[in-house]
Amino acid sequence: MRLDKYLKVSRLIKRRTVANEACDAGRVMINGKTAKASADVKVGDTIAIQFGNKEVTVEVLSVQETVRKEEAKEMFQYL
Repeated sequence: MRLDKYLKVSRLIKRRTVANEACDAGRVMINGKTAKASADVKVGDTIAIQFGNKEVTVEVLSVQETVRKEEAKEMFQYL
């Protein structure tokens, strides 16, 4: 699954366009490397997102095309 879509579906970032802009600005990393919005996300990957002066790091637990709001939390685990 594309990184920008994963960030939206998992609700780490609310909108896909915002996720796209964050990737273009170099604020999203997968496994320690700066990632483009089209990067492929797999189970076990570590995603780090820079929000201003705060960084959120999560591990991908599952990759699904669609999820309900309540189940979105189960797609990742905070590190």
